[in-house]
Amino acid sequence: MVDVNIQNLTRVFQDGADEIVAVDGIDLHIEDGEFVTLVGPSGCGKTTTLRCVAGLDIPTDGTITFGDRDVTELPVQDRNIALLFQDIALYPHMSVRDNIAYGLKIAGVSRDERYKRVEEAAELLQITDQLNKSPADLSGGQQQRVALGRSLVRDPEVFLFDEPMSDLDAKLKRELRPVVQRITEEIGCPTLYVTHDQEEAMTMSDRVAVMNEGNLEQVGPPKDVYDEPRTEFVGGFIGQPNTQFFDGHVASANGRASLEVGSHDLSLPMTVDQLDGYVGRDVRVGIRPQYFRVTNDPGEGIPAQHVLDEPLGDETHSFFETEFGELVVVTDSDFEGERREYGLVIDAEEAQLFDPESGVRIA
Repeated sequence: MVDVNIQNLTRVFQDGADEIVAVDGIDLHIEDGEFVTLVGPSGCGKTTTLRCVAGLDIPTDGTITFGDRDVTELPVQDRNIALLFQDIALYPHMSVRDNIAYGLKIAGVSRDERYKRVEEAAELLQITDQLNKSPADLSGGQQQRVALGRSLVRDPEVFLFDEPMSDLDAKLKRELRPVVQRITEEIGCPTLYVTHDQEEAMTMSDRVAVMNEGNLEQVGPPKDVYDEPRTEFVGGFIGQPNTQFFDGHVASANGRASLEVGSHDLSLPMTVDQLDGYVGRDVRVGIRPQYFRVTNDPGEGIPAQHVLDEPLGDETHSFFETEFGELVVVTDSDFEGERREYGLVIDAEEAQLFDPESGVRIA
């Protein structure tokens, strides 16, 4: 039983006379058997964090422990990890069988034992019929399964993934996601997965850790992070299409809070007391695209000129030009806009309010 505990992890790089803070004092705990995904935009520090956990980089400050073992400055070969990169780097002159077994061979495992482990891994990965082929004969998805098998046979304490599916097309990603989940559950060790693809993060993880500019903005189960973002950044980053944001002003009427958005007033489902300190102040308002209702009457809600539709089968993403700029609305699968003016009605019950300076969620 091993867990991973990251405390006050900081990594600073020197660029001439300047210091670049890639990771800024983050704390993260991964339980034994838990799948945690670091997700965020390019340059947010997620890969640097994983490299420190792997031993490929040494933190400037902080500690990393596997169970009760401090591994902060241990070299990668002493950490008993499995690490899968975007570049799967299979040996082209070896068979699939020998590619999977190679790490065990270097570790001195007997031929019979390593091939036994290869057979077990191949069965789990459903590539038993590919073992005698060369990597060049495999599809991209099959090659990724071979790389997974190479990690699987090592029986690691910790499993680390650094954007392993970023080069694959959408269909292959959908096929491989359940494979990765099944493999990590089979191994049963803590897993840290790095990606910029929020769909991977939301569908595969026990918990999602959203990073931004070297900081952890929020950590929690995918549904909690989606439904209750703690910051404007999380609300805007998690979810497709993105949350639509407006500048608003909080007012009060008969003890109830109301929201002025441009020339529109919305009654909020909260009292003035619940917005203590924000009545009479400007806020940022976030509305997810599915919480707009399209009406044929431009005088109802926000006047909106229809621009185009993107049919996606079970739903449509509809684009409108408004006084607030372009808005994306999730409409029914049979909605077909007529390039005319509609009205967009906001469901005020679903409005999310953020402090305009700190970006922290206030309601």
